Amino acid sequence: QVQLVESGGGSVQSGGSLTLSCAASGNIVSISGMAWYRQVPGGSREEIAEITNDGNRTYSRSILWARSGKGRLSIRRDNAKHTAWLQLANLTVEDSARYICSAEVRPPHSLQFTTYWGQGTQVTVFP
Repeated sequence: QVQLVESGGGSVQSGGSLTLSCAASGNIVSISGMAWYRQVPGGSREEIAEITNDGNRTYSRSILWARSGKGRLSIRRDNAKHTAWLQLANLTVEDSARYICSAEVRPPHSLQFTTYWGQGTQVTVFP
């Protein structure tokens, strides 16, 4: 069994920042991609950022850039700790959502990777 636990969500004022974490545990040999998504009630799950085990990062362009032109997202991971973090900056009310982590995990005695999901952590941004 593999568990993903997210933390770091909460309520923050518009313009503020948060750092979310995602820790994977259980029967893990290796993790390839780890990714962050967000979802609002009644909406579809939207991918925000992904990082491979060798550090290649991809971001949602529509979310990455603030009007100021400064990057709002940063994803990183620690392979030894099976943990990924997502830094969110210059938050707006539109960023309010449940932020959910996924990981592609290879368990013992298998050559295949399976995608696991966490329960998510709520981020609420108020004006």
